[in-house]
Amino acid sequence: SANEGNSGDIAGGRGVSCSSTMHCAAIADVEVDLDTGLVRVKKIVCALVCGRIVNPEGVRHQVQGALIQGVSRTLLEEVKFERGRVTNVDWHSYPILTFPDVPEIETVLLDQPDTDPTGLGELATIPVPAVIGNAIFNATGARLRKVPFTPDRVKVALSQV
Repeated sequence: SANEGNSGDIAGGRGVSCSSTMHCAAIADVEVDLDTGLVRVKKIVCALVCGRIVNPEGVRHQVQGALIQGVSRTLLEEVKFERGRVTNVDWHSYPILTFPDVPEIETVLLDQPDTDPTGLGELATIPVPAVIGNAIFNATGARLRKVPFTPDRVKVALSQV
């Protein structure tokens, strides 16, 4: 239930997201700081069906990279414009996920040895915004629908619960 993992000003939640057409599912555990709106993804478990797996370790690495990129895009990355020009053109003004904020990642690979490989690079990024959004909702009752889920956007959503 919502707020099940709350402790002080930190709310913990779990979200689920899946796509039957893309053969990918994810579960995420998050913590939401109710005062600052900061969201931290603690763990993501991602299951994929991508046909015959020739190099399982290579697949795992590709999935991990896609998940990390998805978390970064979901929580931090946003191109900003002013008078038709991009204004955040360096690492100070365009934040990305840093090593201390990379969640624990677990991958479940469903091998189909009798089929051709189907590809998987972008596949693991697809459920990330939904799974984080669902986990935030589980933790707080606040529904976010526009990425990135910045602290300011989270605080606005929390104020509407």
